[in-house]
Amino acid sequence: MSAFLYTAVDQAGKRSKGLLDAASAAEARAQLRARALLPLSVEATRARAGVRTSLFRHKLSLRRLTLITRQLATLIGASVRIDDALRITADQQVKPRDASFLLNLRSAVQDGQSLADALDAEPASFSPAYRASVRAGERAGRLSDVMNQLADHIEAQSRNRQSIQLALIYPALLAVVSIGVILALLGFVVPDIVRVFTARGADLPALTRSLIALSEGLQRFGPMIAAIALPLVLGTLALLRRPGPRAAWHRLLATGRLTRRLVQRVNAAQFTGTLAMLLQSGVPLADALRAAAGTVSNLHLRARIATMTREIEDGAALSSAAKRAGIFSPMLIAMIASGEAGGTLGASLDRAASDQARELKASVATLVALVEPGVLLVMGGIVMLLVLAILMPIMQLNSLVG
Repeated sequence: MSAFLYTAVDQAGKRSKGLLDAASAAEARAQLRARALLPLSVEATRARAGVRTSLFRHKLSLRRLTLITRQLATLIGASVRIDDALRITADQQVKPRDASFLLNLRSAVQDGQSLADALDAEPASFSPAYRASVRAGERAGRLSDVMNQLADHIEAQSRNRQSIQLALIYPALLAVVSIGVILALLGFVVPDIVRVFTARGADLPALTRSLIALSEGLQRFGPMIAAIALPLVLGTLALLRRPGPRAAWHRLLATGRLTRRLVQRVNAAQFTGTLAMLLQSGVPLADALRAAAGTVSNLHLRARIATMTREIEDGAALSSAAKRAGIFSPMLIAMIASGEAGGTLGASLDRAASDQARELKASVATLVALVEPGVLLVMGGIVMLLVLAILMPIMQLNSLVG
């Protein structure tokens, strides 16, 4: 069975589009005619997906992925076959592209592939950790439990990401508005006031002369600065996409005094939560480490975790390898050692991940609490200097008139 995207018209000439599940294009046309629809085009979505590059692959959002995972877990837990569960879940999707996406997975399962193998063809939507968990769940016969754990893990990941993004929105918005106000004053307000002062032949204070020079420079060289800065920024971003410069930049972030603590906490929380979920799903430790390393965005820290994995494959304990890596907190290493000694490594890592998520949230809240007044003080001070530079010559003119 395959998914087919169709366009058809009814007897009144009204055009409609949708998805059909059929064994062939001929059967799909027959289904449309049985509905009193005249098929205009019938195209297999799986064939369409096969010619797309990875750049244009359909990617499920975290919210949609969580919902679909939860639905599949419920259906599989009710002893529904995987292909039927995928079809039922596809029927419940609002977006046709999501439904087509799931029906393509169903077609792969019906062709004899396991669910994990079908997910391997869609790496944009399903991370290595997700696919490794599904594969372990299929092998152990605990796919429903694993899917529920995956849904919980994705929900927690989404909540942590949203909390950080929401916390940083206000300081960023405040900085953007303040910079816009300053540029507007320099570009539009100051030149008009300068003409008034110049016409009266007033002797301007040094602060006002500096402001006028800055305004004139901005008006004269602003387009040139923008023309130079834009290619420079784009070139820097393009350079950081190359493996060498990107690795050097990530190393600087992971080891720098100002960024080291936050970067290590963010990546350690993500890594620990994923590793706990994989171990609780029954994935072997070395495979779980390799899959969880894929969720670590910092390349320097990912390389350290790869070294840990090689040490564990050579027979080292996870706690000792994590200690030598030098990227995890002493508390996390102690909890790993406790879990290894008690045979509850997955549960210990799960508790450690929850603790790290709370600590990360508190760290971000503290950072935002410091950034907000800092931005207010800096931008307020700049605006105060601009206002003083404008008011001082006005006060001088008033004193002269008096």
